[in-house]
Amino acid sequence: MNMYLLQVSNTAVTHDPDSSFWYLPIAIQLIFAVIFVAGMMGVTHWLGPKRNTSDKLETFASGIKSHGDARQPMAIKYFLVAILFVLFDVEVIFFYPYAVNFKALGWSGFGAVLMFVAFFLCGFIYIIKKGALKWED
Repeated sequence: MNMYLLQVSNTAVTHDPDSSFWYLPIAIQLIFAVIFVAGMMGVTHWLGPKRNTSDKLETFASGIKSHGDARQPMAIKYFLVAILFVLFDVEVIFFYPYAVNFKALGWSGFGAVLMFVAFFLCGFIYIIKKGALKWED
């Protein structure tokens, strides 16, 4: 079996262009990548430092000393604001297709975007009236 990983321009290859033969270089590269990653992980684990000091075993959170219990209840407002951020962030992403195709969409597209913005603002006003963005308890 002749394997042509690097072909010379004057060499004629008689393999079907749709055959799996052309995936061989990709397979070889993936095999070498997996071997390299596994080897590097093994070498660093084998040669790396293994001294467990009290400073290394201490809980670390962004450079701030830990105090209290990590299992204390957290205010639901934090999660509510996070969910609202994700919701509005995803809604804003829907403006991108309109911005790209606004000329092709015409007035009907403009009306659809105005309706989308109206729904968006109604939801935002509802959230403000319910006090979801107030941090005071």
